[in-house]
Amino acid sequence: MNDKLTDLATQLQQELITTKEYTDLKGTYEKLQADADTFKLFKQFQQTQMQLQQKQMQGTQPTQEEIQNAQAMATKMGQSPIISELMNNEKALNKVLGDVNDLVTKPIMELYRN
Repeated sequence: MNDKLTDLATQLQQELITTKEYTDLKGTYEKLQADADTFKLFKQFQQTQMQLQQKQMQGTQPTQEEIQNAQAMATKMGQSPIISELMNNEKALNKVLGDVNDLVTKPIMELYRN
């Protein structure tokens, strides 16, 4: 990669971790980790999601039981204020990253429009 772009990306990374969106997400994740039961549910849900995605990538459909299990976990997660806060903070950070991505890729989009 171009050294100047690498330097700018490193600088952007350092700026990102100072944003309110990132610090809010980090703080909420730390609260989640401190709640053992909720953190365990969160990690189990992540693992279940990965397993379902791997099956789909391999062309295999998840079983009805797997789908129901994932839905039950999602429902439990939706009832957790900490997880809801985490998801809201993640959404805010993703908006920032999306805006940055739009700026970075704007020249490419303009190239193809012309």
